[in-house]
Amino acid sequence: MSMSLRVVVPPHPLIGHWLTLLRDQDTPTPLFATAMAELGRWLTYEALRDWLPHRRVEVQTPLASSEGTVIDPAAPLLAIPMLRSGLGLWEGARTVLPTALVAHVGYASDAGLGAGSPAPAAYLDGLPAEIGPTTGVLVFEPLVGAATNLLTVLERLEALGVSGRQVRVISALAAAPGLKTLGERFSDLTLYAACIDAELDGQQRIVPGLGDAEARLFGT
Repeated sequence: MSMSLRVVVPPHPLIGHWLTLLRDQDTPTPLFATAMAELGRWLTYEALRDWLPHRRVEVQTPLASSEGTVIDPAAPLLAIPMLRSGLGLWEGARTVLPTALVAHVGYASDAGLGAGSPAPAAYLDGLPAEIGPTTGVLVFEPLVGAATNLLTVLERLEALGVSGRQVRVISALAAAPGLKTLGERFSDLTLYAACIDAELDGQQRIVPGLGDAEARLFGT
C-alpha cells in the first residue's frame, strides 16, 4: 500500500458498535439502516475535524463579548453519495452537513471486477459541470472492495480539476487490496473507514465484510 494514502480508522467505541451491527447477518433491515446512518454521521464528524473551513468571530453574550469559531460559508461543500448504498451513509452525514450540495452518482455493480477491469458504466452522473477550487468534496462509498467504482468517480472528479487533497472518502468498510489500488492511483487521497479487512474473495467481495450492503440496506 502506498504510504502516501492516508487511511483513518477512528478508534471510537460507537464506530465499532455500529460496524458490528452491520456485520451481523441477523441484524434486521431497519437496524442495519440505522447502523449505516450512524457510521455516516460519526465518520463524517471525524473527517471534518481538521478539514472543515472555519473562521474566528466575536459575539456578544448576555454578559460580555466573547471570541468564537464559526463555519466559513464562503467555502462550499459537495456531498457525493454513490448509489444506492451510499445513501445509507449520507442519511447520517446530512445531519452534520445540512447545507452541503448533493450530487448523486450510480454505476453498475463492481462485484467480480478486479483491478484493470474496464470502467463500469454509469446509470446516473449528477456531478456538476464545474467544481470550484475551494469546494470540499466528500464521497460516500460504504464498501471499498476492489474500488473499481470509487476509482471511476475519483477520475471523473480529477477531470473536473478536483485534486485528491480536495476530496475525502467516507466508507463503512475497506479492503486492503482496494486501498492498495487507490494509493497507487491517488496517493494524496484521504479515506475514513470504520475498519480495514484484509481480503477479497474470488468475486471481489470483502471478507469477512458485511455482505451485500445495498440488499441489506433496502431489504431487497
